[in-house]
Amino acid sequence: MKVTKSELERIAVDREHYPENGLPEIAFVGRSNVGKSSLINALLNRKNLARTSSKPGKTRTINFYLVNDMIRFVDLPGYGYAGVSFSERNKWADIVNEYLFKRPNLRAIIMIVDIRHEPTEKDLIMYEFLKAYDYTSIVVATKADKISKGKWQSNLKIIRNKMNLKDETLLIPISSSDKINIDKLWEVIDGLV
Repeated sequence: MKVTKSELERIAVDREHYPENGLPEIAFVGRSNVGKSSLINALLNRKNLARTSSKPGKTRTINFYLVNDMIRFVDLPGYGYAGVSFSERNKWADIVNEYLFKRPNLRAIIMIVDIRHEPTEKDLIMYEFLKAYDYTSIVVATKADKISKGKWQSNLKIIRNKMNLKDETLLIPISSSDKINIDKLWEVIDGLV
């Protein structure tokens, strides 16, 4: 898809503040500081539409991005950041769960992991949750530019085995900064919406 228009449409913490019309939505989930905002910016060919930060836990709301007036990208709060209180983490979980369980126009979830590291226990829990509730999920391994291309397959194999991914097409290495496989991910998104 060629992106000609993209904007932050709405920031919400509950259903009453979600955008109302029924455009298809693609949600992005992942650990804090794994590169969700950078990936959204790369897909939209924008630099700072989705706010990035070197400080984990920056996204504490659900951010809805309108793309070409046709679909929405939905940036969900990151999980696994230990620098906030237990009650704050529970509040984030409630915000995410309300969206996932009660949003009828959700078409797919892009789960983001870091290609350089084994998935964490929280990554595994999130992926099992997505499978248990039969969400259409794509796993994206970000920061592919941070390792040599020769190490991609071995690192992807570790991720695939740890997460018990069966379908080879479910795991896509990505570099937001170098735009590696951004077109490939768009092809998958186009097929879903």
